[in-house]
Amino acid sequence: MKFTATQIAGILEGDIIGNPDVEVSKLSKIEEGTEGSLTFLANPKYKSFIYSTKASITIVNKTFEADNGLTTTLIKVDDAYKSFSKLLEYYNQIKMNKSGIEQPSFISESAKYGESIYVGAFTYIGDNVKLGNNVKIFPNTYIGDNVTIGENTVIFAGAKIYSECVIGNDCVINSGVIIGADGFGFVPNENGEYSKVPQTGNVILEDFVDVGAATTIDRATLGSTIIRKGVKLDNQIQIAHNVEIGENTVIAAQTGVAGSSKIGKNCIIGGQVGIAGHITIGNNVKVQAQSGIGRNISDNEILQGSPSFAYGDWNKSYVHFKNLPKIVKTVNDLEKKINGNN
Repeated sequence: MKFTATQIAGILEGDIIGNPDVEVSKLSKIEEGTEGSLTFLANPKYKSFIYSTKASITIVNKTFEADNGLTTTLIKVDDAYKSFSKLLEYYNQIKMNKSGIEQPSFISESAKYGESIYVGAFTYIGDNVKLGNNVKIFPNTYIGDNVTIGENTVIFAGAKIYSECVIGNDCVINSGVIIGADGFGFVPNENGEYSKVPQTGNVILEDFVDVGAATTIDRATLGSTIIRKGVKLDNQIQIAHNVEIGENTVIAAQTGVAGSSKIGKNCIIGGQVGIAGHITIGNNVKVQAQSGIGRNISDNEILQGSPSFAYGDWNKSYVHFKNLPKIVKTVNDLEKKINGNN
């Protein structure tokens, strides 16, 4: 799809300096711009590239003044970075503006769905499923019985949503996500073998939740595993049964949260963090990458280490960790001197 400078300036409410009819059909970095591409200049350290870029259109701040001749058409806006982000969002909306039901796919006769939905080929939608308006389900997706999915939610190719789960409005479920698989529940018997505990609950995602690729969220043993409004989960995260994550918390990749733990609102949790089961983490907590959380955490704490402790204390201790061989040698030398004097 091609856009002219006039069309783009209209979307961004910008001013054109150059050819208003020049067309672009792709995006590029300013230093890698080619004919027919659109780029932007926001960081002054990249200013030199605007004189050599081959991009057909460049978005710049209104304060930009050229020192040399330009071959690119400019669109001047109040904030080039925000305007380019707005354009990316607009581009994504157009790119994903799919509708209709592709074949082959299976939709149960008892399923109900709203207007302007998209169902990609090889998708399975089970009994009594409810899909809101503008839901987009990309190919090779499985939606189990009695699942409810709110309006404007996007489910990318290959995701699996097991029966009884509830997905809110404006959620994004990326490829390979599994929502509602059985929680890890087993009990040992007298022979040392493990018997499975039936997992009869579900998973609830509230509105505006993003779930990264290959992340898994297990169904509750009883009740619900709950991901509250605005939570953002990175790729390859494991959320166990009966976990609850508070509003607007963000969690980075490869973190694991064990069963029945509760995480508060507005927390920031780094990559590869391990959170033990049956603990409570307060609101506004920050956990540095690769930390291990094995105890209840109060509001506003900043943690690092495994097992984790206060971030400031960890930084002070780390100085000693690095110097531990020297410290040990010093202690050994002192012992030798003391023993020698005796």
